[in-house]
Amino acid sequence: MTQGLQGPRPEERPHPEGRRNAQGERIDPVQEAKQETRQATVSALVKHEPGVLSLVSGLFSRRQFNIESLTVGPTTVDGHARITLVVEETDAGIDQIKKQLAKLKPSIAVGELGTDAVRAELVLLKVQGHEPDKVHAITQMYEGQTLDAGPRTITVQITGDQRKIDDAVDAFRQFGIIEIARTGQTALARGDTPTTPGESPAASAESTASETQDSSNTQQ
Repeated sequence: MTQGLQGPRPEERPHPEGRRNAQGERIDPVQEAKQETRQATVSALVKHEPGVLSLVSGLFSRRQFNIESLTVGPTTVDGHARITLVVEETDAGIDQIKKQLAKLKPSIAVGELGTDAVRAELVLLKVQGHEPDKVHAITQMYEGQTLDAGPRTITVQITGDQRKIDDAVDAFRQFGIIEIARTGQTALARGDTPTTPGESPAASAESTASETQDSSNTQQ
């Protein structure tokens, strides 16, 4: 009978600690703990078709990305939509988000916005209406608008960047916030910088105007 090589039993052998990522690579828990996260705003141009949001949300769910907010809306180009994501991830995680978004079939272009981008969001606040004058004063302070006012509740709208919205919400807490609805951040690159790589909506608009003028001249 042949005897095997001597060595420790399976339960006595050392086992590497940590977990594996989606690519099967082992993650060192010590190195992972050292990685710092940051907030990033990612803008994606996609084909405006049924199921796009389902694809995006499914991607985030599978990858367990930390998404702070997601907004979507039409663009200047018919059939296109812009998705704006605010994420809190490591640099590697943010890079993966951009790569995975770009791989989706409806995706046209994906880019990360710089720190100087123009950002805004909207919040609706329903508060107790016992002190309408004070509520109105706070609303004016944050350049907001009163949308509904009754004997028991007042609903106001505030728009601005994240810090302004956060400060406004804190200011309204003194009245008792009954309900709150917040859109999440949307953003565009400042100046004539494209928000996503290769985007040129102005050129598209000029081309459309030129084609319309040419057609008009031809008819004449």
